[in-house]
Amino acid sequence: MDRKPFLARAHLPSLRRLLILCDFSWLVSARKIFLFLAGLGVLLCFGQAWAGEENDPYPVKITANLPFVDLPQLHNGKDVRLQRDQNPDSVLDFDFSYIARKCPPFCIQPMTLSPGVETIGELEVIDTIKRIAQKDNSFLLIDSRTDEWLRKGMIPGAVSIPWTKLHHKHTDKETLTDILEMQFGVVKEDGLLSFQYAKTLVFYCNGNWCGQSPTSIRSLLLLGYPPHKLKWYRDGMQGWMMLGLTTVTPAEAAVKVGDHKKSDALDAKAAEAKALEGKTAPSSPSESRP
Repeated sequence: MDRKPFLARAHLPSLRRLLILCDFSWLVSARKIFLFLAGLGVLLCFGQAWAGEENDPYPVKITANLPFVDLPQLHNGKDVRLQRDQNPDSVLDFDFSYIARKCPPFCIQPMTLSPGVETIGELEVIDTIKRIAQKDNSFLLIDSRTDEWLRKGMIPGAVSIPWTKLHHKHTDKETLTDILEMQFGVVKEDGLLSFQYAKTLVFYCNGNWCGQSPTSIRSLLLLGYPPHKLKWYRDGMQGWMMLGLTTVTPAEAAVKVGDHKKSDALDAKAAEAKALEGKTAPSSPSESRP
């Protein structure tokens, strides 16, 4: 269409503006098409993401990029897959659902047990377990609970060393020395304990209301164990199970705890009974100090 004659006849600014709008109206259509295609692309991306989430076998991950951790030959020579419970209807185990335990003995523990002793969380415990699975002998994860508590399950990779075996009032010198030298890497030189090559020990018990692992740590501090080689998982089994993390049956640990002479086992049970009555204090920070 030849617009010049038309403009010459019209001589109207309004018509010129209308003509210009008509000439560039295709931009409006292009913009609409672009927005439509962009919206469609966004929908397709979200649709793929939603479909991916529905097909994800591990919707409940440890972290955003860590669905699970495979730990070869960690428990009784068998592989363990450390993950969170994937059942959305799962609830906390009944034994760890109580919120009003009598204090004492079940008193709230401090965030810091002693200067230099690090309080850690679940991810740091998992890092320790990975080290243990990789045969790093400089770390040891220790369950400080006595046999009755131990039967409820334990964290993969942990060994059972109840607090009674480290507390000077409930153990004997031979047992304590054996644990220090054979399991913790402490060396006795000229009658003195050397902690130069001692392992880094990570302790836990039932939770932040339990004093069994704090008692173990304080017992070792009295012996001169370096604070920087002692770590404490304060939330313990209750925190671990609240996140639905894998636990293992402590078959071998239960044998280890009970594999002592009869009088020794009776002493341990008697000590635990007194502790639960508040006569000794593995669960109160003020009373649990050796």
